[in-house]
Amino acid sequence: MANEGKPASSGLHWAWVILAVCFVDLYISYGIRLGYSVLLPEMIRTMGFTRRQGGDIFNSYFIVYVIFSLFTGYLTDRIGARRVIPFFCIILGVGTILMGTAQSFWQACIFYGIVGMGGAAMWTPIITLVQKWFAIKKKGMALGILSTGFGLGFATMGKFYPVVVAQWSWRYCWYLLGIAALLMVVVNALFLRSKPEDKGVSPWGQLPDDGGTAQGAPSAQAQKIRFSEILTLPQFWIIGSSYFLIAAALYLILTFMVDYARYELGFSYGKASMLATIHGIGQIVGVLTIPMASDYIGRRMTILLTNACIALSVLSIILAGGNEPWLFISIGFIGAFFGATFPMYGACGGDYFKREMMGTVIGALTLFYGSGAIIANRMGGQIRDATGSFYIPFGIAALAAIFSALLMFFVKHPGKRA
Repeated sequence: MANEGKPASSGLHWAWVILAVCFVDLYISYGIRLGYSVLLPEMIRTMGFTRRQGGDIFNSYFIVYVIFSLFTGYLTDRIGARRVIPFFCIILGVGTILMGTAQSFWQACIFYGIVGMGGAAMWTPIITLVQKWFAIKKKGMALGILSTGFGLGFATMGKFYPVVVAQWSWRYCWYLLGIAALLMVVVNALFLRSKPEDKGVSPWGQLPDDGGTAQGAPSAQAQKIRFSEILTLPQFWIIGSSYFLIAAALYLILTFMVDYARYELGFSYGKASMLATIHGIGQIVGVLTIPMASDYIGRRMTILLTNACIALSVLSIILAGGNEPWLFISIGFIGAFFGATFPMYGACGGDYFKREMMGTVIGALTLFYGSGAIIANRMGGQIRDATGSFYIPFGIAALAAIFSALLMFFVKHPGKRA
């Protein structure tokens, strides 16, 4: 199989088309998700939300997102990403537009829950699809390139949202992103393919002695047995617990950092929003370097080191206070490790479990991630309302990151994949 699946007519392997489309999907969906933290201070100001309510609105996204991530992961394994992603992209677009019409706390919760339903197909199916189109040795590189999408999305929103808010209001930010998501429905339907065999090629970068190409979806009975098997493996729970803790640490910072700078440090809205841009730029740097490095030093060691660095970055944010250069640099560092975290845990699903079950495993791990974010949003907002400061939530974030790193010491090195 000397030919790595490149069509003779164009010389371009379809894996790169898949990667490009998925990149734009992540750019838009994470601009919608992570951009919420940029809009939160304005929504608090105009609608009178408490911080706990602001966290609970974000939680409505994550609760639905977590539930449907399991569902979309299973559907991706069964019927393919080409059908799953465009359908849920419609839901994402409609929910985002509805967010712009919200007039109360409960309406915002319901509408952002709809956004979460659509967003559930913007991670698990996408990261599963990209891993199927690239050979094992090229997976870290592909995930690194892919994940610049959500970093770039967040960085753009940090500059874009303040301009729109100043010109019109925060509601138009939701309208514009919703329209963009609906446009991607057509792009996904036209260009996505669920597996390399659909184009008559092998994964990009696969050599003749690498083994067979991606296999078809297993039967329902095989799916059930394999899913039950992963629940009995100690390393699944160790990785999941580490994922839970690091997600909590990261979202304690991300959800409230603009609010923290705006109302606790006294920054202007434009300057506070710059934290999102710096965080997003940091994500881009992180995902272009750390996942590729993990192909050589291993996913386990990479996660362990990045989680320890996240703890140090959180401590630096606390110590920086209102010192702008110090704070911006600290946010940039945590952004870099934030960007690398989720691709690395997603790649664990491919490293530790069979290829045809990858979507289901990543979906199951997303339960830990979403639960960590939900607890962080509720706890962070409630402690801020009670104490008037984010210092205690940020301190908890540092401790969570330390324990998350320590857990990775107990993960066994995966044996040779079947």
